Order: sequence, then C-alpha cells, then structure tokens
Amino acid sequence: MFGSIAGYMIFGIPLAMYLGIITLICLLFAATISTLNKRKIRTIPMKWHPRMAYITIVFGLAHGVLIMLAFMGL
Repeated sequence: MFGSIAGYMIFGIPLAMYLGIITLICLLFAATISTLNKRKIRTIPMKWHPRMAYITIVFGLAHGVLIMLAFMGL
C-alpha cells in the first residue's frame, strides 16, 4: 500500500522524491535565514528560523517514514 503511495507519479516523478526535494528546500531556507541574520541582513525575521526547522522536520519524517514503509512492503 505505501509502495503505491510512495511511487505515485506526478508529472513523471514519484511522490517520495517530491517530499525529499521539499525537505531539502526547507532545510536550505532555514539555514539561509540563520546565515542572513548573522550577517545583519534582516530581510526575513529570525522568528521564522524555528518555524522552518519544524516544517523541515515534519517533511523529513513524512519522507523517511513513507520510504521506509514502502521498502518494508507494507
């Protein structure tokens, strides 16, 4: 069941890959917020850094659990 969800194709790319790409983008965005604020470039307030970290964790866990369950055959 999870194998079919993880392998669900959207524009020829599996759903699991989209989750991984979204996770990577969120991670880079959270790191960018921190780096910009350390350099005194405050275009994005620092309060967004923990929020992006939580969002990244959620997407990362969804991606990891989906792939793990798909490989287990569940």
